[in-house]
Order: sequence, then C-alpha cells, then structure tokens
Amino acid sequence: MINKLSSILAALLLLLVFFVLVLLNNQLLDGVRVDLTEDKVYSLSDGSKQILRELDEPIHLYFFYSDKTSKGMTNLRNYASRVESLLEEYSSIAGGKLILHKVDPEPFSEAEDQANQFGLTAASIGAAGDAIYLGLAARNAYDDEKVIPFFDPQKESTLEYELSKLIYQLSDPQQVKVTLITDLSVQGGQNPMTGRFEQPWTSVTQLQQLYEVETLGLDATAVPDDTNVLMLVHPQNVSESLLFSIDQYLLSGGKALVFLDPHHESDPMAAMGGANSSDLQRLLDAWGVTFSATDVVLDAATGLEIRTQTGTTRHLGFLGLGAEQMADDDVITRDLDMINGASFGHLTHDDAVQTAWQPLLQSSESGALTDSNRYAMIRDVSQLDADFAQAQQHVLAARLSGPARSAFETVPEGVEEGSHRQQTDSLNLILVADTDLLTDRFWVSQSNFFGQTIYTPFANNGDFLTNAVENLSGSEALISIRSRGTFSRPFEVVEALTVKAEQSFREQEKRLQQQLDETEQQLAQLQEQGGDSGALVLSQSQQQMLEEFMQQKIDIRKALRDVRHQLDKDIEQLGTLLKFINIALAPILLVLILSAMFRLLRTAKGRSL
Repeated sequence: MINKLSSILAALLLLLVFFVLVLLNNQLLDGVRVDLTEDKVYSLSDGSKQILRELDEPIHLYFFYSDKTSKGMTNLRNYASRVESLLEEYSSIAGGKLILHKVDPEPFSEAEDQANQFGLTAASIGAAGDAIYLGLAARNAYDDEKVIPFFDPQKESTLEYELSKLIYQLSDPQQVKVTLITDLSVQGGQNPMTGRFEQPWTSVTQLQQLYEVETLGLDATAVPDDTNVLMLVHPQNVSESLLFSIDQYLLSGGKALVFLDPHHESDPMAAMGGANSSDLQRLLDAWGVTFSATDVVLDAATGLEIRTQTGTTRHLGFLGLGAEQMADDDVITRDLDMINGASFGHLTHDDAVQTAWQPLLQSSESGALTDSNRYAMIRDVSQLDADFAQAQQHVLAARLSGPARSAFETVPEGVEEGSHRQQTDSLNLILVADTDLLTDRFWVSQSNFFGQTIYTPFANNGDFLTNAVENLSGSEALISIRSRGTFSRPFEVVEALTVKAEQSFREQEKRLQQQLDETEQQLAQLQEQGGDSGALVLSQSQQQMLEEFMQQKIDIRKALRDVRHQLDKDIEQLGTLLKFINIALAPILLVLILSAMFRLLRTAKGRSL
C-alpha cells in the first residue's frame, strides 16, 4: 500500500515539475530560439537582420490566414505555420519596430473585407469553394502599403527575400531611378532596312512601368548623380570620361546591370557586315573579368528550333536556357523557367582577383565556341554543327561583388578634377553576355485584340531583367540575401521506391512496344500477300502466333498493373511503419526511459537510507 501511494505521489510530483518547467520556459526563455533544421529555415540571414536593425519608424504587418476555413488542408496549414513562425522571428529581432497582427478573415466578416481592401488574393479550394487567404499586408508610418497577395508554397526558397524586400521598401519608400545608357533603338523608331516604325522594346516599357527610367546615349559624359541603378546595354566606343564616371559610380556604392554581346544580331544592320561586338574591357580588367568579343557560344543541348525555307531546324546559336542552366541559389534566377537569347558571349573570371564571382546563367556541358565574324556571316545554320570539337560549359551571366580596384590610376584629361576613389569593398554588379535577350522576338509574342496590341510572354526574359533591377535597387543588406532551403524535406525512401518501380515499369513498357512493332510488321507483310483484293487469310500457324501474342500482351499488361500495385503497397506499408514509430513507439520509449530513471532514483534513495 505504501509503495503504491509513493508511486502516485511520485507521478504527481513529476507532473507538477513538468508544469513548472513549462511555465518557466514561457516566462523566462520565450525569446530564446534554437534552429536545428538542416538549412536554418527558421533563422534570418545577416542581411535581413541588418534591415530590421536599421528601421527608424514602426511598420505594421497584417498576416491574413484563414485558419478555420483551411481545416483539413494539411500541406497549406504546415506552410502557413512556417510563414507565421518566420514573421514572429522578424518581429522579435526588430525590437518593437515591427508590429505583427494575425488576422483570420472568416467568410462575410470585417476581416475578409479588410483583406479585400488590401488587395490580397483569395484561393478557392475544396468542393465548397470557400475563400482561403494566406497573404501579408504591410503599412508604414506614412501610410505607404505593400502586399504579398498569396504565399505560394512553391516559392518557399525565396520567402525570406520577399519578406525582407517588402520591409526594406517600406523603410525606404523613395522612387527608384534607372539610368539606361545605350545607342540601341530601345525606344523604337524607324527601321533603316524596312522603313517601318517599330515599337519600343517591351523589356524597357516594362521597366518604365515600375521605375523612373532615364535613357541616355553612349555620347553621355557622366552617370547622373541621382542614379540608383545603372543599366548599360551594348557599350561601344565609350569615351574616357564616361568610362571614368561608370568606374567611380560603382566604387562609390552604385549598382549596375551590364549587357554585353559579341554580336548583336537584332540590329537591323547586322546582316550587312560582320560581328558588331561590345567593348568594355578596360573596366572588366579591373574587375578580373574577361569577355571574349570574338567568340559566340553554341549549345547542342539548349539550341532552339527555328523555321527556315526548308522546314524546321535547330539553331545552335539561339539558346533556350532552362532551370538547369540557371543558379538556383540566387533570388534573381531561382524561380525562372526559361530565358531565350542569341549569339551569347562567355565570361571568365581571374581567381587571383578578390572580387567575388557567382555565375547566374551557364550553357549546358554541350557548349562550344565559334568565331563571331564567321557566325555573323553564316546563312545555313546547319553549318554550325561543325564547331563542336571541344564541348564544355560556359558562363553566360554572373554577379560580381566585394572588393574591387579602379580601372584608372589618374583622372582622364578633360574630366573635372574631384575625388578619385581607388577601390571599394562593396562592388555590386551583374554582367550578362547577351543583348538580344532584351528584344521582343525572343520572349514575347504579339496579337491584335480589337485594335489593341497584346504582348504575351513565352519566356522569362522580362522577369530576369525586372528581378535584377529590383535586387540591385535594394540596400547592400537586401542584395546579400540569397534563396534559402525549404521546410519540407524530400521523402527519400519513397522516392527511391518510385524510381525503382518506374524503371521496371518503363522496361516492360518498352518490351511490349517492341513486340507491338514486330507484330505490326508481320501483319503488314500478310496484307501484302493478300494481293489487290485486300483479303487477309492467315494460316493455322500464323493464327496460333497471333493468339499467342495477344495472350502475351494481356499477361504483360497484367504485369504492369502488378508493378504499379506493388509500388503503392510498399509506400503504404512504409507509411504505416512511420506512423507507428511516430505515434506509438516514440511515446512508449519515452515512458520506458522515464520509468527506468524513476526506478534508478528510487533505488538510489533506498540505498542512501
């Protein structure tokens, strides 16, 4: 009786200790967080922390999440919890300058009206079609507003960047000015070859809708002082004064997006002569970069299909870069699917130079180089196949950052004397070895809708340009934020089972297809033997062979169903095992461990007495 009473008292004491520890944790350790995830998905990068520390005025965040309406939607609720935890981390680090409001916009409520006023997107999910909200609205002290209409789980890797960008834009709401320096007809005009007037480039029009854009020719002598982002496209014969101004602008903390090209073939006059390459090597040398003006990259794996007079053929100089050719750890290219361009050049970096180098776009490993002048004069694109002597991967676009030195030892003649910066520790620059990707024909199609021209993108060239300018227009802290890992981890065992079953499935499917082809050939031969009458008479042996094949066909189809059934069965068994481990085995082990500890303590206490 005494032992039983002691056990009950000990259990009550353990329960009391548990509640006391929980209370102490909530009161004393509420701000203490330990992120044990592999990719630190619950921790903020140094760039995000710097943005939060530099907040001068409070910013209100309104997190709209349909908690009650989304009951039963496990994946969505898990991601909503991930977003909410990250927002709480932002609020905790901001030290009172970031006020988080959590709102559940139930149907027909004032909260739902507020979500609609902010312009959030409601997703209709389920048979009932209920509106599900999972978005964020933010407002600063000047009543400027920014929103994330809906948190897409597919873009989880850029979640931190999107949140930090929103907060930065509200903390520094000034209009971004882009200075575009080029001699190309980006604003449209008369085509000297056809005499017709052409529309402005859609890529530039898109920028003008988002930012203040000032366009200058290459005869400019200096970069305007109020420039936030410099965009330099196809520089040729650049004056010393402009080169020096670009050099000093970047060393003074400016950001630039530079498009170079060994052959700008979208130029109407390009067909009249050889290659018309860009030239910026003096500045590139200072940054430790080499751009070959005499080489065009060909790619057997990413070459685009084009129409010719003789039909359709693959153009190895017109590249369609997929996600495999884009950096998946940079926010500029992370969520893009396709970038099309033509006559790309390639970039190389001198490892001896301290400037950091990160490739953004690359060819496939089936890339090769051809002379730009030869490329410009070729009319039969099939001749490009002969240039694949050595196939390798080439860098087509890259980000440069960190330390850099000036390309000028002294101030050029004719330039006003002033401060001459010799170096910087924070160069911010993106180089792209193609200019044709900015032109319409590689990424947008035109259609007429009741007299109005509609532009429909079929590639992400415009998104790439917008992402690059948007990223460069932010602070050093924002630019430093890269895409992060994802919260959901791949189910590697299930994936292995799937791959194994799919492999078996494809092998049997291939075998069946081969047998079908052989039978069709035999039947065709029998048809020919039937003569003009078309009568098909099978011998007894042929009839038996046909029946055997039909039975074999049925057997193989049954085997295919068995493979698929076994796959589902293996996954179900694995799921059952994992559920048992998580739901039953783990608590049982915990109880056994606690019981053993209690017995050891009791035994030790008895011995001491």
